[in-house]
Amino acid sequence: MHVAIKICGLSTADAVTAALTAGADYLGFIFFPKSPRNVEIRQASELMHLANGQAQTVAVTVDAELQFLDRLVEVARPDWLQFHGNESAEYLVGIKQRYGLPVIKSISVRSTEDLVGIDHYSGITDRLLLDAKAPEDADLPGGNGIPFDWRLLETFQAQSPYFLSGGLDSGNVEMALDMTGASAIDVSSGVESSPGVKDIAKIAGFIKTVRDYERARSNKDVPA
Repeated sequence: MHVAIKICGLSTADAVTAALTAGADYLGFIFFPKSPRNVEIRQASELMHLANGQAQTVAVTVDAELQFLDRLVEVARPDWLQFHGNESAEYLVGIKQRYGLPVIKSISVRSTEDLVGIDHYSGITDRLLLDAKAPEDADLPGGNGIPFDWRLLETFQAQSPYFLSGGLDSGNVEMALDMTGASAIDVSSGVESSPGVKDIAKIAGFIKTVRDYERARSNKDVPA
């Protein structure tokens, strides 16, 4: 069992290098001015170049205008586009036709009602990202460091593969994987020393925890 790991909200070369060295599968970059993790397109282009094929790069936007997306794709050349706003399935069809890139759609979750209707994104998005619904007074749609009730996913059968996100850190990621069986996870604030400031040791520790979990599960599944 391989769990794909996405380290999101990267903004420095040191953090990108730490994520690559530790074995991250995806590197996420936020393009949303209200976020403490916001990066400019040129800055992100330089950081994405560091991946050099070792990991997939993901550009995360929130209800961005097409003019901005045009420039983002042209200059930064991300491997994936992630949408964390109110983008409809129909809108994402046009996005895929326009850019020819795989797409991730974030879904905000607080209750079972939030999981209803997810399947209308099936066949359109390449992955979903299930994140905790932001508090009413929050400025950010994600990256708030809070989990949702993972028990909601114990019997959830998604038609598209998904990233589990929201409040993950080294102390709870094993429990989250046990409860949900997620094949991919996304972490941002859980590997930070303060909002927007990635902690090199926490990045390494988080990825090591997941890889150790994988090995333990593999050994457990091997017949004696």
